[in-house]
Amino acid sequence: MGVLGNIMSAIFGSRAAAAAPTQPSAAGGAAPSTPASSGGSPAQTQAHTASPAGSVDVVAILDKAVAAKKEKLQWRTSIVDLMKALDLDSSLSARKELAKDLHYDGDTNDSAKMNMWLHKQVMHKLAENGGKVPAELKT
Repeated sequence: MGVLGNIMSAIFGSRAAAAAPTQPSAAGGAAPSTPASSGGSPAQTQAHTASPAGSVDVVAILDKAVAAKKEKLQWRTSIVDLMKALDLDSSLSARKELAKDLHYDGDTNDSAKMNMWLHKQVMHKLAENGGKVPAELKT
């Protein structure tokens, strides 16, 4: 599973694994909702209790995950902080892999520009897959 799949899984739980690919998939099949047996972060624990049929409150999940951390994380504007809040690798190489997952065609050596683009795209992907994301986070 790629970095995008890891983000989706941390927010939505294991049902997100089927939704993570960026190519359109058939809407007919529902993915089984079996929680992963990893030691869950607060975000993962919250995601597993969410109803697969309803939308998932992304803000609430990420705010709860940030509250459990010992550092101030600005997940609303920073892809690095969003990934840290979810206990995911936020290194440059991981973000470059995420850029590849999302088909970023810009210069991956311009990390500031890439990071802003990644954050916006992740917010869009979360919204497309059932996440309740405020409009200001998608622009």
